[in-house]
Amino acid sequence: MVRAIVTEEAFLSRKAEPAGAEDLPAAQDLLETLQAHKDSCVGMAANMIGVNKRIIAFVDGGGYTVLFNPEIIRRKDPYEAEEGCLSLPETRRTKRWRSIKVQYQTASFQTRFKTYHDFTAQIVQHEIDHCDGILI
Repeated sequence: MVRAIVTEEAFLSRKAEPAGAEDLPAAQDLLETLQAHKDSCVGMAANMIGVNKRIIAFVDGGGYTVLFNPEIIRRKDPYEAEEGCLSLPETRRTKRWRSIKVQYQTASFQTRFKTYHDFTAQIVQHEIDHCDGILI
């Protein structure tokens, strides 16, 4: 189900709770909402659709990826970026890393690790910031 985009900064600034198997329907809604906004958005966190759980979805190559409980465990090569967001007006400057290693869980809650680079790494960092209640 496509959900409305949350713009209330008080809600978006709350740190997200860990996701569990009971949150799989919310993850599906997040993915469907991201796909509905594909012309203007490349990533979303669950709090952007009103669900305060650590779930992100993003464009990854030719498809979409959903991560549960993502955490950045390594960062390399910092740079300054300017980003926009469906939940927040205007663009904002922020520090990003060209390469990040992420620990996350799959939809079956198996722990995995993956390294992301360049623009995909920037998207993942932005969405993990949402999970941490950080408004860029």
